[in-house]
Amino acid sequence: MLRMKERLSGGGGLRQSKDTPPATGEQERIGTRFKMRQRLFTIGDRFFIENEQGERAFRVENKVLRLRKMLMFQDMQGNDIYKIQEKLARIRDTMDIEQEGNVVAKVHNALITPLRDRWKISVPGGEDLMARGNILNHEYKILRGDQEVGVVSKRWFRVRDTYGVDIRDGEDSLLVLAITVVIDIMAHEGR
Repeated sequence: MLRMKERLSGGGGLRQSKDTPPATGEQERIGTRFKMRQRLFTIGDRFFIENEQGERAFRVENKVLRLRKMLMFQDMQGNDIYKIQEKLARIRDTMDIEQEGNVVAKVHNALITPLRDRWKISVPGGEDLMARGNILNHEYKILRGDQEVGVVSKRWFRVRDTYGVDIRDGEDSLLVLAITVVIDIMAHEGR
């Protein structure tokens, strides 16, 4: 293993392309890492988003109102921060994230190809974001221009239906987490 690391670092002639992610799934961290579970709409009444130490950082309340489902993103004291509401006749190419009745982010499916997806995140009153990579396999980045805001990967955790979200320090962590949930819901119909 040590020899392999030496070879990758330039000591033995093998070099890794700048565009190729590390084979182990570990990369340079950009901030705080959170653990997410897939299928939030089917989990039940409550789901906790944990930091990488396994401590609960946020919670998501799954509420059913008549025939609609709604996710409330909350702090650990139960204060509602963001809301995602499934609409009965919604078209799956756009979903809104709301805060106190105002749309704070609108996620659009911009392009789907067999191996790479691109999603646009409109942020009213702020800079728009873009999610690019392999959305279906939870291996993508959320970007503001060329700067990484978040990195999503299943490789960091060995638990089935779990993926990690590494969020740049100084960003609104819960909003980035809500964006990843919306992308997950939209990309995996039937959840």
